[in-house]
Amino acid sequence: MGTTKAKDSARPVRARNAPQRPAAGDVRVSDEEAFVLHSYPYKETSLIVETFTRNRGRVALIARGAKRPRSALRGVLLAFQPLELNYLRSRTKGSELAMLTRAEWVGGLPPLRGEGLLCGFYLNELLIKMTAREDPHESLFDAYHEALGALAIHRSAAPILRNFEYTLLREIGYALQLSHCDDTGASIQLDVLYRYVPEHGPVPLLGPQHSDEGPVVLGKTLLDIEAGDYSDPATLSQSKLLTRQLLNHHLAGQVLHTRQMMLELQAL
Repeated sequence: MGTTKAKDSARPVRARNAPQRPAAGDVRVSDEEAFVLHSYPYKETSLIVETFTRNRGRVALIARGAKRPRSALRGVLLAFQPLELNYLRSRTKGSELAMLTRAEWVGGLPPLRGEGLLCGFYLNELLIKMTAREDPHESLFDAYHEALGALAIHRSAAPILRNFEYTLLREIGYALQLSHCDDTGASIQLDVLYRYVPEHGPVPLLGPQHSDEGPVVLGKTLLDIEAGDYSDPATLSQSKLLTRQLLNHHLAGQVLHTRQMMLELQAL
């Protein structure tokens, strides 16, 4: 993944490949808002670029010639920067890969540094491992864009990550149940302890239990998460435990390498 910094300019940075003539049945996508999540080598001079787009979700693109020293794409296909992309999607080859034909840096976000940069890689890994290709989530795209902006101006990272994790789980179909109990439908009470059971929701700690697995949190924590309020240190601590265990459950054994790296750095 390149590290070249985009320079301030009154005009956007553009990079174009050689013109591609669409074959019969191909679909041309133009001016698609996107972010680069990850890239890796493809053949001698090209890259496969995992992108997260506003209208089409996660899309994998072949960037021909992007590894060449003089390729304009080397300075455009950067992580954590808003882009506009054009690409061709083949309907005949049965491939998940589309062909990138244009990439334009549109600016608007400061670069991530330090802890914010590591958190950005964590968000990217979550999107790669927990979203399906070609499954659009416009609200999640906006939440990602907003989180990058907040991390770039050095706000406290923990509330930013919790809000994004909550939005991610909701958008992919695993929304947290935060205002009512699973068994009875009773409203959550501020000072009551609940065990949050994956696939079921909150159950009063002294009531009937689906299992002994799942984090225990105060009712206030659940209500604070729903309101997006992490000002209470107890809420911040318990929400981290809750989202971590729920993410682990839905990852089904996949390891988040950025999370492990963050824990190791904190230990140092």
